[in-house]
Amino acid sequence: MKNILLIGASSAIAQKLNEELNQKNYTVFTISRTDFETSNHFKYEGSIMDCELPPYDIPLDGLVYFPGTINLKPFKSLKASDVQQEFEINALGAFRCIQHYIKNLSMSDNASIVLFSSVAAQTGMPFHSSIAMSKAAVEGLTRSLAAELAPKIRVNCIAPSLTETPLAGRLINTAEKIEQSGKRHPLQRIGNTNDIASMAAFLLSDDSSWMSGQVLKIDGGMSTLKTN
Repeated sequence: MKNILLIGASSAIAQKLNEELNQKNYTVFTISRTDFETSNHFKYEGSIMDCELPPYDIPLDGLVYFPGTINLKPFKSLKASDVQQEFEINALGAFRCIQHYIKNLSMSDNASIVLFSSVAAQTGMPFHSSIAMSKAAVEGLTRSLAAELAPKIRVNCIAPSLTETPLAGRLINTAEKIEQSGKRHPLQRIGNTNDIASMAAFLLSDDSSWMSGQVLKIDGGMSTLKTN
């Protein structure tokens, strides 16, 4: 039985992953800014950078860091504070949480860390400067940590394209927007929570025990295919 920690557990993808892990009889610990009706939940206040993270005295076989942002603005409209906030949530928050729980992960025989990037980190897109900068940092952290923590702890990253979640709500709040966004992808649809959660579950499982340092593009083919 595995012990898995989900940070930012109120996100739609995290909730779907939580369901999958419970079906596998994993013990799931959750951290978020919202209440959960489970005994293994910790609710924090304020920023992930400033909150008091709970201590655990058990091995952690997996850690998934979900907090993220979608702040699409023209470059000329971005403020340094916008970029700093996105960097803190996406990259520094992941750094802080991993560093805090590295001892617990080291107690496991085969621990797995899963982080999240974005298709925009490697594929240039207008209005994505801020998010691309912070997610590119996450990809760099993934590779560096994977090298440093091998062979005991694996580190991988999922880089999705637009996915149907509340975080992306204003981008897909009409049927027309969903259709137009879907057509931008070679597979002709946007992602859903199961697309992403199932990959995260795989990366936490022993089935991926020979994978580390990878950035997996779960993006409907957007980053690598051109069909017209």
